[in-house]
Amino acid sequence: MLEITKYTSIAIDEISITAIRSQGAGGQNVNKVSTAIHLRFDINASSLSPLYKERLLNLNDRRITKDGIIVIKAQQHRTQEQNREDAFQRLQALVKSVTIVPTKRKPTKPSRSAQNRRIESKVKRSEVKALRGNVTDLCITGI
Repeated sequence: MLEITKYTSIAIDEISITAIRSQGAGGQNVNKVSTAIHLRFDINASSLSPLYKERLLNLNDRRITKDGIIVIKAQQHRTQEQNREDAFQRLQALVKSVTIVPTKRKPTKPSRSAQNRRIESKVKRSEVKALRGNVTDLCITGI
């Protein structure tokens, strides 16, 4: 069982794991050893609660296909076991992200003193800008 939260878990038989060859450079060994892990998890066929299924399907994540299958490819590590653990942890983090209920924002108003400070700073700024205007020359005659 892959434990997501205290009350939610995913059975291992619901997760499909295949070993594939890693991409990129790696010498001669990379061509003959399948160390990368390709994990597939069908959201619709899982034992998750309908609420979590709906939230997962509504996520805008490139790892979730249109058919509702989570596809995770783990190839960072050199061994198959480490890549498998990495794939499980990433699946666990993805499912755990939908179990957390976001708190609703309560709109607040600025305090009266904050409003006064804002107005005072605007007044000061306008005075500074007003002083930048053209200066009228006082013509002193008789010199």
